[in-house]
This record gives sequence, C-alpha cells and structure tokens, in this order.
Amino acid sequence: MINKVKRLLAFLKGYILAKRGKHLSREKIDKMQLKAFNAFRRNVLVKSSFYSLYSTDNLAQFPVINKAIHMNNFDTINTQELVKEDALNIAIQSERSRNFKPEYKGFSVGLSSGTSGNRGLFVVSEQEQAQWVGYIIGKMLPLSIKKHRVAFFLRANNNLYQSANGLMISFQFFDLINGISANIDELNNFSPTLLIAPGSVLRRIAQSPTRISPSRVIAVAEVLEHEDRQIIEQRFNIKVEQIYQCTEGFLAASCSAGNLHLNEDTCIIEKQWLDKSTGRFSPIVTDLRRTTQPVVRYLLDDVLIEDTTPCECGSAMTRIKNIEGRCDDVLKFKGITGADVDVFSDYIRNTIISSSNEIEHYKLTQTDKNKVLIEIHPLTPKIINNITQGLDNLCLRLSVISPEYTFKAIPLKVGMEKQRRVVRLFNG
Repeated sequence: MINKVKRLLAFLKGYILAKRGKHLSREKIDKMQLKAFNAFRRNVLVKSSFYSLYSTDNLAQFPVINKAIHMNNFDTINTQELVKEDALNIAIQSERSRNFKPEYKGFSVGLSSGTSGNRGLFVVSEQEQAQWVGYIIGKMLPLSIKKHRVAFFLRANNNLYQSANGLMISFQFFDLINGISANIDELNNFSPTLLIAPGSVLRRIAQSPTRISPSRVIAVAEVLEHEDRQIIEQRFNIKVEQIYQCTEGFLAASCSAGNLHLNEDTCIIEKQWLDKSTGRFSPIVTDLRRTTQPVVRYLLDDVLIEDTTPCECGSAMTRIKNIEGRCDDVLKFKGITGADVDVFSDYIRNTIISSSNEIEHYKLTQTDKNKVLIEIHPLTPKIINNITQGLDNLCLRLSVISPEYTFKAIPLKVGMEKQRRVVRLFNG
C-alpha cells in the first residue's frame, strides 16, 4: 500500500511539473533550476561516492563527462551500491530473451543501442518510473475520459515504458526484431490513438496496408528525416511530433505549435558550441530527477540547432530547430586551403534526398579523408549521376575538395538499430 501511494504521488508530481512548466518565464525557469539543483546535490548526490566529493552548489564546478566515463564509473556514480557487471548481465539477458521484466534489486535496467560507439546502461526505481510517466503524460497527452491506446515500436522494451499501463494509458510494445509486416495485424487489432516509433519505422508503417488512424504520431530515437515526415503526415493526415529522449533522460518534446523545446523544467542543459553562428551545439545534460543513477554534466554527442525565434506556444524553454544526429556524423573534408572543414550531416542529407524522388533508403559513410561510401536503394545510373553532381556542387559551395565516391546497393529494411544516415569512420 505504501509503495502504491508513493508511486501515485510521484506520478502526480511529474504530471503537475509538466503542466506548470509550460507557463514559466525564463527568469522563473532559471530560478527553479538553481533551487532544484541545490536540493538535488544535498539529497541525491551526497549518496553517490563519485559526486559526493563535490561539496558545492555551483554546477560549473562539477566535471563534464561522457558515456565512456559514466560507464567506467557506474559503480561509484549510482546511489544504491549497484554493480555495473550485474546490471549489464540482466540487461543483456533481457535483450537476448526479449523478456524485459527482470529487475536488479528492485530496479529496472536497460541498455541503450550504442550508436555513439559505447554501450549505455540505465537504471531507474519505481518512483522514478512513475514520475516519468506522469511527466510525459502531462507533456504529450491531453486530458481525456477515455484511455489513450499507445503503440510503441522500438528496439527494446523496458519496465519504464510498461509502468505507463493503467495510468490513463493502455500501452503495447511492438518488437522491431519481428519486423514491420509481422506486427501489422496486431497493430490493426490494437487500433492505437497514439503511435510512437522511430521516423524510419513510422514511414514503413505509413506505407504498409495498415488500417489504423491514430490521433497523434510521435517520432523518437533517431533523426526525423524530411522525406519521412512528408510521407507519414500525408498518410495519417496529421502533423508528426517529436520526443527527444535517450538513456540520459527525456530531453525535449514538441509543443502545441509543433516546435521542439528542451525540457528545462526537469533538466539543466548547457551548450557546448560547435558553431555559434548557425546555432549548433552539443548538449551537456544534468537531469534533476534521476536519483538512482545521477546524470550530471553529461556531454551527449548529438548536434542540436537552437532556434532563437519566440514560439507561438508561449513557452520560454529553449526552442530547437533541428536534431542533426551524432557528432561523429559531422564529416571532415579537406578544404581548398588545405585545412580540414566540418561538413554537417544535414547538408549531406538534403543533397542526397533532393537528388531523386526515387530514393527510398540511403547511407553515406566517410571511410577516409577523401573517400566516401554511398549505399543507396534503389541504385540506378541516374541516381548515381544526380548524387555525384549534387555533392560536387555542395563541395564547391563549402570550398572543400570533392571526395572519391563509391556507390553500393543497400537493401530496403528497418532493423533494430537507430538509423544513421551519415557516418564518419575516419578520425584523422
């Protein structure tokens, strides 16, 4: 009974926070963050042997870490004396068995998909789950006397998601390991009011013979490509929304005007600028709600583009124009002056997708300073010629030397990994 009451209170706390945050001014957001971090350090970080060394309320005095550092220090960062290898073994076994219910000492564990090159691990308590559910419902779903039916397509399930069941939501996980076509009948029977999946999966669902008519469609887990958005919106006749969530937290969501805002009522997100003139930065995240596995000044390898235009929804939280992808998806070409030049992935994506309406799937990989592999479906001489010309023109505009192109056919399929359209393997 006590646990149920605690979960309910945590749910209500998350729900109220989400509703209240939409109406805060920038000044109030900053004051709330400062107050929340001070409480977070005193009540949570003192229980972490890694962070208890920092006896200051000044966030800037804490170290900036990345996934590799966080995982290497997992045992001392978490507040419950959890052992990384034990948690990993449970998470890995859940991935292999596709049974995501097992817990570790009463905590839910899961793996990130590791697109940054380092496998991630997250651990949450029942109260953290309940507060997350309350917050995401308050953020994304309108009040309704009818229960929302949420269909969720992702690489892996977790107790965090299943905890939403019964709290204004009927939740059903669809395993991507089974493929899209194998899930269509079950999806039709479930008839979701809310459909959540990676953009590439939403596109395949939109192109399938499904009969569903969701009232909301939300893209997660990967960059939402422009051409995918168009196909999805045309099929379901509604605007695609986005949730920006990763192992490190629920970081951003679409507002009522359809724009993406950082969740600065629950997270402090500092900016590591990559190109301030264009608004590009990598987020340094401090999640003020994570009590089991604290996330403090955690540098993500995503590239976000800030939009300083005031949003018509009225929110003072930072507006994001676009999520470009991973920092290692920023290519490095040789400039005509001899210096290396960063070529951001949206330039590459826009060039490729605008070269032909026939392209259904693609991936570009930089394998060396002057070499790229371009995998395309379908692969035709006309598409090869158009892409080559488009990329050459792009290189000319950016004052870089065109690389050597190699083209290869790629099958049209949606796998279990996050889509990475533009990848740099070359580190020089």
